[in-house]
Amino acid sequence: MNTRPTYTEFRPRWHRTRMSTYWWLKHRDYLVFILRELSSVFVAWFVVYLLMLIVAVSQGEVSYQHFLSWTWRRSVFVLNLVSLLFVLFHSITWFNLAPQAMAVHFRGKRVPGIFIAAANYLAWALVSALVAWILIPSAGTGD
Repeated sequence: MNTRPTYTEFRPRWHRTRMSTYWWLKHRDYLVFILRELSSVFVAWFVVYLLMLIVAVSQGEVSYQHFLSWTWRRSVFVLNLVSLLFVLFHSITWFNLAPQAMAVHFRGKRVPGIFIAAANYLAWALVSALVAWILIPSAGTGD
C-alpha cells in the first residue's frame, strides 16, 4: 500500500525555489550567528593551549622551552592569532547579548541594556589591566 501521493498532470508538484547551501552568507545576522558558534571551537583551543602551557611549566625548564619553540612555529602562531580574533569576537558578541539575557532592576526600574553591556566591558578592561600588571611587573621601571 503506497501512501505517497503520485503526481500527474492534474496534480502537479509544488513549486519550491532552490536555496543555496550558503544562503546564510548573504544575511548579516545569520552570518554573525554562525561565526559566533564557530568561535566556540577556538575558545576550546585556547583552553587546550593553556592546559598544555601549564603542563609544560610544571615539567621544568626544558619542557617549557620546548613548548615555547613549538609555539613559535608558523602554523601554531597563525592558529593562535586567528583564535585570538575569534575569542575577541566571541567576547564582544557575548557582552552585547548580556542585556537581553539579564533583567537587572534598580529601585524598581529596569536598568537600560547599555549600562549592563558597559559594566561588562569595564570589568573586562579592569581584569585585563590587572592581568597585564601581574604578568609585566617591571614595565616602565627600566629593570
